[in-house]
Amino acid sequence: MDGAVRWRGEGEAAGAVRDLARWALGAAAGAVLVLLLAVGSGGFLVLASGLVGLAAGAAGLWWVAAHRGALRVAGGVLAIGAPVGVLVLYVVGGLWLFALAALALWVLALGCAREALRRPGEVVDVPAPARPGARPRQAVLFMNPKSGGGKVGRFGLVAKAERLGARVVLLDPSAPVDVTALARKAVADGADLLGVAGGDGTQALVAAVAAEHDLPFLVVSAGTRNHFAMDLGLDRNDPAAGLDALTDGEELRVDLGTVSGRPFVNTVSFGVYADVVQRPEYRDAKAETAFDALPDLLRGGQGDRLDATVDGTRLPGRQAILVSNNPYAAPDLFSAATGHRTRLDGGRLGVIGIRVDSAAHAADLVVRGTQSAALDVLTAFRVEVHGTVTAAGVRKPEGTVAVAVDGEALVLPTPVVCELRPRALRVLVPRARPGVVPPPPPLDWRRIIRLAFPEQYGSGPAHRPEPAEDPYRSGA
Repeated sequence: MDGAVRWRGEGEAAGAVRDLARWALGAAAGAVLVLLLAVGSGGFLVLASGLVGLAAGAAGLWWVAAHRGALRVAGGVLAIGAPVGVLVLYVVGGLWLFALAALALWVLALGCAREALRRPGEVVDVPAPARPGARPRQAVLFMNPKSGGGKVGRFGLVAKAERLGARVVLLDPSAPVDVTALARKAVADGADLLGVAGGDGTQALVAAVAAEHDLPFLVVSAGTRNHFAMDLGLDRNDPAAGLDALTDGEELRVDLGTVSGRPFVNTVSFGVYADVVQRPEYRDAKAETAFDALPDLLRGGQGDRLDATVDGTRLPGRQAILVSNNPYAAPDLFSAATGHRTRLDGGRLGVIGIRVDSAAHAADLVVRGTQSAALDVLTAFRVEVHGTVTAAGVRKPEGTVAVAVDGEALVLPTPVVCELRPRALRVLVPRARPGVVPPPPPLDWRRIIRLAFPEQYGSGPAHRPEPAEDPYRSGA
């Protein structure tokens, strides 16, 4: 009977997947039908005006970012006025009901499609499972008391760490500190675990020493953003919970990035963002500094560019290049993984390149997304940034380039090479990690059609027959 129950359960699961896929296709068809039925009442205008408003708003944002004076003011008016104008057009023309109905049906279609693809049996790229972690005998934790606005003191991290048997080294933020040297000394003194309560830049430096000696590494999310901690599934709102790994932890193997020999756990940025980060006032006024600096850096699309090679593919004349330790998930309305890396052990760098020369390019980027020529989204084993070039394509001779490594401003000699050390870092994490985000399945409408009609497309029967009774189990 166990086999019968199992097969019946599998049949019910297959039926649920089939129903969800059919709901997805039906809702998508309904969205198209609403627009077709509304053509006589301005259905075409619903689509056209929406796209025009989206493009105009993007063009306005570009003028705000790349120019000063009257053009920046005009861009701000356009960026706000375009979407407002579209809404007014919908209401005055009586089209808002069509637009709302089509949008609601499309949202339903996407939601059902994602849920169908997420059901058991569908292949999703997932990280390697954690394994039990040994309790350290001589853990050494480095804590920055100023990081994250004083989280170390606010959450009582020193007292809890010492209560759990760790030795705490407080970093002095008012004086230059060689964290790498401190970590190496701790290893020489017998440390069998290294950890950091601080920002991602400090995490990376100590993590490299831990990887060098094949020691477990502990992440305590006491920084401002702590993307590394987030993608490990740690609760960034409760840094003290990360210390539970000292007594009840499990171990993950993750990749460690390097940029010209320097470690990084999150991202390396080149171009516009890296240039903004170099400014001393950026730390205290991020948004204001960027708003003031962007027109000088972009110069209406005629600012300096970057030349790079990604696994043999050239990316010439990019204004910004972002290299990440494993790729970030693409934006998705129905996935909590948006803005996350769904795995940190995939062995590939994520690469995003941007080249926007004009308002038209900005509009194309917003409307077409990853299909736009202004955007490159790649994965790679090796990224090499050759240096800065002018808009005319002339390479600058100075031989250095501004780089932001995990948010830290650096200037490195060219060429700058980014690579990964696959699964080089052992990370000790608590068993309870509420922030673990399941990876989203890729949205494949051909797969949805096969799931909706399994009999026609050979995806397997929706219901399996009951197995014959086992005569040995029944005692015959």
